[in-house]
Amino acid sequence: MIIKFKEKAKPEEIALLRDVLQNQGFSIHESTGTLITLFGVIGDTSKFDPNSLYVYDFIETVLRVQEPYKQVNRKFHPEDTIINVKGVQIGGKNVVALAGPCAVESLEQMQSIAPLVKAAGAKILRAGAYKPRTSPYSFQGLGEKGLKILGQIGREYSLPVVSELMSIEDIPLFIENVDIIQIGARNMQNFSLLKEVGKLDKPVLLKRGMANTIEEWLMSAEYIFAGGNDKVILCDRGIRTFETSTRNTLDISSIPVLKKLSHLPVIVDPSHAAGRWEFIESMSRAAVAAGADGLIIEVHPDPEKALSDGQQSLKPERFSTLMQSCRLVAGAIGRTME
Repeated sequence: MIIKFKEKAKPEEIALLRDVLQNQGFSIHESTGTLITLFGVIGDTSKFDPNSLYVYDFIETVLRVQEPYKQVNRKFHPEDTIINVKGVQIGGKNVVALAGPCAVESLEQMQSIAPLVKAAGAKILRAGAYKPRTSPYSFQGLGEKGLKILGQIGREYSLPVVSELMSIEDIPLFIENVDIIQIGARNMQNFSLLKEVGKLDKPVLLKRGMANTIEEWLMSAEYIFAGGNDKVILCDRGIRTFETSTRNTLDISSIPVLKKLSHLPVIVDPSHAAGRWEFIESMSRAAVAAGADGLIIEVHPDPEKALSDGQQSLKPERFSTLMQSCRLVAGAIGRTME
């Protein structure tokens, strides 16, 4: 339920209604603009009569939210959310690049790639330490050792880092070593894991599941919000369709749809969507043109020898070219990519 106050509502009147609702067991999400204040009322409002609130002459309108996701709903929070990660803003005018190898393979590998992606314009370093692979015989990542290498390299090159969390037991390691916790496509509906990261004061990058609807995706984000963590970044990495020309099918339309339905920042992973390096630049430009707030791209110093997803990894010089072309697209729609 959303309550809109009249423009001339006084602070003491707003405080009065806040107390009334909280005493009835509701939680309040408050959004205050220059002239207007909104209350997002969270809780079971099914037996609550919204018309009863019009007894207060400082109430403009009361609306029920029909969608099952509440806190991530733009109706609750009309302004875009901007998430600050060590000074890097995700969700504002600037389109952010997150780049790095699919997996941490060694300290030397990370020392070679980090300065190159940073020089090309990446603001956040990505790499996997725990790798969820379809085949049990594929490289599964270096685990704790890889995560510590990633944290070390991030500090050494002053780059925030993001990596995928797969198990609740590893949360302490992630709190210590990463700046953004990624929840991968296979865990988008691992509700136990979502509840745990919802308790953290750390940004969460939530990838869309391989065959999930936008509403299911937003409901997963709602799980994180319900735990108290409002630092959620949505990431579309393509969905599984009948098409086999690419690894997945990038749902470009999800970007404007999410922007309409939710206030959360939206980034795109063209590497996993394409599955082939030669398609990544054009898909990245399309994502920026559609309104994406960022791109997460796999970059490897020697893709031919990569232990994971070499076929969809860009060489550093190609990543630099991609950044140049995406900056032109960003500028054409009134945004920046610095």
